[in-house]
Amino acid sequence: MKRTTRQLTRRERQIMDVIYARGRATVAEVLDSLPDPPSYSSVRTLLRLLEEKGQLRHVEAGPRYVYSPTVPRDRARRSALQGVLETFFAGSTEDAVATLLDLDSRARRTDLDRLSALIERARKEGR
Repeated sequence: MKRTTRQLTRRERQIMDVIYARGRATVAEVLDSLPDPPSYSSVRTLLRLLEEKGQLRHVEAGPRYVYSPTVPRDRARRSALQGVLETFFAGSTEDAVATLLDLDSRARRTDLDRLSALIERARKEGR
């Protein structure tokens, strides 16, 4: 049974980061890659929950399950960011970017130039 919620816990996000970085992973590989790892059975449970949430799928490889993401990382990022925009910024891209720039006072000149170019492209495309 699939759960309707798409919200991920901190640990679930860590697991997804590991699987996105590797492309696919077993329970043991996830466990080895997590900071302050929980027990093996906890990781198995979290992987099962991520499957229920529609984030992962698995294939059997001998006695092991190998997990892979169901959604490409860029699409997952967009979905997560859309949720943050709606929840914390009332859908305002301007407020979100302003907050990010406030947080990152060390933004490099190249980062700012790239942001300017992205804004200019969005203007030309009529967004």
